[in-house]
Amino acid sequence: MISLREIDRSNWEDIIHLSLKEEQQHFMASNLYSLAEVQFLPGFMTRGVYLKDQAIGFLMFGIDPDDHNYWIYRFMIDKQFQGKGYGKAAMKLLIELIEGMNNSGKVIMIGYDPDNIGARKLYASVGFEKRGIADWGEELAQYTFSRSSDPNGGDK
Repeated sequence: MISLREIDRSNWEDIIHLSLKEEQQHFMASNLYSLAEVQFLPGFMTRGVYLKDQAIGFLMFGIDPDDHNYWIYRFMIDKQFQGKGYGKAAMKLLIELIEGMNNSGKVIMIGYDPDNIGARKLYASVGFEKRGIADWGEELAQYTFSRSSDPNGGDK
């Protein structure tokens, strides 16, 4: 029911028209800004979150050049679709996607405004653990991959 799709000329306008609740808007840059920003962030990519064939969310992620970990820079679900489990389903898909791409790192990092209680609860529900406040003021959380599923018995 929920899927992640690449953003291209056929769907970018659907993505930029998604919006957060008014009280959430100060937590994150607009999707339009993020689509422009990712053009200048080597190693980062975007995906649209889809409910069947309808765009309902946006995410941006990649390998941070400073620490070489995967970071989720943006994650949003449109205000009409929040509170229905779609964000949790999309985050699980994103974790699977990153794990499939990940050849070296063992963690995914995410930063969010400490006042964003909804984000904190969502990230904790899929396994992110708080790591403290960053120098730039965001709460940091870390997801650690489980490496026990390699059929050969070793680390992936």
